[in-house]
Amino acid sequence: MRIALGSLPSEPGKRHAALRDYFCDIDAHAIDCGDGWELSLAWPADPERHVDPALAAGLAWWGGDVRYETTFAAQRRSGKLLRCLYDSWTLASWSEWMTRQSDPERQPVILHIDDHRDLGSPRLRVEMDGWSDMIGGNAVTLSDPISVTNAVTSGAIGMGSFMTPFLHRFPGCEVRHLCQPPKAQSTKIFRIEPGLVSDNLLDPLACRPSVTLRDLEPRTGPSTYLLTPNIEDWLADTQDRRYLLHIDLDYFNNRYDGDSDWSLHASPLDPPRDVIMARIDELTRVLSPPDIAARIDDVVIAFSPGFFPAEFWQEADRRLVDGLGLSDG
Repeated sequence: MRIALGSLPSEPGKRHAALRDYFCDIDAHAIDCGDGWELSLAWPADPERHVDPALAAGLAWWGGDVRYETTFAAQRRSGKLLRCLYDSWTLASWSEWMTRQSDPERQPVILHIDDHRDLGSPRLRVEMDGWSDMIGGNAVTLSDPISVTNAVTSGAIGMGSFMTPFLHRFPGCEVRHLCQPPKAQSTKIFRIEPGLVSDNLLDPLACRPSVTLRDLEPRTGPSTYLLTPNIEDWLADTQDRRYLLHIDLDYFNNRYDGDSDWSLHASPLDPPRDVIMARIDELTRVLSPPDIAARIDDVVIAFSPGFFPAEFWQEADRRLVDGLGLSDG
């Protein structure tokens, strides 16, 4: 992959930082070819890059011979439940949901349980008739699950950016984001505004999809994003609506937050095991009543290596799946 010489800093440290900022979860290396940079991309295999010192045990529990460099691809479905290590697979699950809908324009309510908003700009080029993968080069259409799977696998749709394409396709849908302090201290409502940003590396002439949240008076409805630490506010006034449920386990504990220097500072969200499991039980009690559970069309549980500690994966998974009454198929 060749890019212009002026696209990256010449100083190695700044160049590394620019590549890490752009590609996030993929390792990128640049070779100076005189008239440009040749980029090579690889999913990280270095255990230290994955931050969590207990990750090997978590991967062993997951099974399937998954390795550090293949964590990005680890996902498995059982009925309406998709388990995945990286949250980017959420968009692939929602793409499959789209193929099952009799009304392709129905705007769902997204129940987003997460320590992050996941509104980053994916590496998708805006074309006249849709999007294309800026890494793999293929067309990406949300109603085509294979194209979305390919974009996740290439890294074009990465961690923290899966919601943005969906909000472009369904601009009238409503997001209900349950988030713990300190990131959410009170209930706030925003207006969802899909937009575009210029690419700053692979193709400076290209635009990519983005989402901006604008402050709004306290009312919910189409095209709104509610951020709250309060479970009652989270589900208020959603009766008779269909849900897409996304559970990122870093909502319960985000000890590492993807930071290799995590041990040098205290995490703002690192509760002990008993508090984590009690929070899971509280959540499943709210979501398991028949009138709510029957309206959940799709469930994604993302384990988030390097964010949620792997030492809790197995127990958290069992409590969530059992508490929500999901099939383990």
